[in-house]
Amino acid sequence: MDRIIRRHMTFFGWVQGVGFRYRCRHAAAAFGCTGWVRNESDGSVTVEIQGTAERIEQVIQAVERGPYIRIENIESVEIPVEADERGFSTRG
Repeated sequence: MDRIIRRHMTFFGWVQGVGFRYRCRHAAAAFGCTGWVRNESDGSVTVEIQGTAERIEQVIQAVERGPYIRIENIESVEIPVEADERGFSTRG
């Protein structure tokens, strides 16, 4: 069984006002990941996502395929897993 990880990710580029959060929430549900997504005041989007590394990558790829979304850079670090988390939500 693949190990569950959690990543704190910041996406830069054309990522606000283009359906990024909606696509992220939908893809996370489709691939069984938990966490949250939030727009930031500097125009970036922050995501905390939990699942296997493969499923997290599938979520990111699904978001990247969205029309109008252009990810120019991603900052990503692994953080501790939240054991009792259920679902994926949009914040702010």
